Amino acid sequence: MQLHTEDGQLAQQIILITGAAQGIGASVAKACANAGATVILLDKQVPQLESVYDEIVEQTGITPAIYPLDLKGATVDDYKQLAKTISDNFGRLDALVHCAATLGQLAPVINQDAKTWAETLHINLTAAYLLTQACLPLLKQQNSQLIFTTDIHKHTAYWGAYGISKAAIEAFAAQLQDELEAEGKVSVSTIDPGEVRTSLFARAYPARNPEGLKSPDEIVDLYLSKLMTEAEHAS
Repeated sequence: MQLHTEDGQLAQQIILITGAAQGIGASVAKACANAGATVILLDKQVPQLESVYDEIVEQTGITPAIYPLDLKGATVDDYKQLAKTISDNFGRLDALVHCAATLGQLAPVINQDAKTWAETLHINLTAAYLLTQACLPLLKQQNSQLIFTTDIHKHTAYWGAYGISKAAIEAFAAQLQDELEAEGKVSVSTIDPGEVRTSLFARAYPARNPEGLKSPDEIVDLYLSKLMTEAEHAS
């Protein structure tokens, strides 16, 4: 599928995308590359990352970067090393797009498994915080973007730690926006892509027919419009 991008609109941009091995993250990465960006693909699934890498090279001729990282087990030092690697290799970071997420357990609160609850919050919320914190010095060097992916199921029964993590991500984004507004360097936003044909959605709704859902490629303009607007302001 040819994504709706215009060649060169994100040229010279360095964009880090989490959850880039599949689903929305992979589609956003490919769309950004099609628009001229150099993308850094972050995920724990190396074979899938390599597949996205190969597709980007074949379609655009631009060489992306792969950064394998398991958000569940990554430490503060791991995130600091990631930021240092980006700085050493690219000298800048123009956008960080958070697409990585885990569904965890869908169940009543009384039946939630405590370990799964904690892991879900860590991957969806704490990891996003730690990565953002590590990358902020790079992002603040020029006009840049911080984009978080959220979900309508923030207050829905049975959505457990996933729903709580998305509510917290929106609060975290609002807090960052308030802190960074005066400086005017980092633009912070959230995107709710709606019901999308992804593996996470299939796990949440195993009985739903996916035929009527939009594919990840069909919702990437939600992300591109924000990225391109900021790139135009920066140029």
